[in-house]
Amino acid sequence: MSTSMQSRTTAAYYVQAVLSFAISGGALAVGIAYLPVGAWTRAFLGIGLLYTVTSSFTLAKVVRDRQESTEIVTRVDQARLEKLLAEHDPFKVEGI
Repeated sequence: MSTSMQSRTTAAYYVQAVLSFAISGGALAVGIAYLPVGAWTRAFLGIGLLYTVTSSFTLAKVVRDRQESTEIVTRVDQARLEKLLAEHDPFKVEGI
């Protein structure tokens, strides 16, 4: 009954996600650096980029944590049900 949780993602998918994040973040940073505007505007856009990245990580963590807690509750309920079914004897007569 102690089954380990298996990863649903492959190594290739993980590498693709990391590369996609790095390339898009790098391209946006380069675009902000070469934007023909003043330093204050560039700094504002850079801070906006950092805020968006950190809030995306936070959102991903919250979604993952919520999913994991749901899976744990489901596994506990399943274990309780299996225990009740294992202990139940349909042929047992009470009082005899």
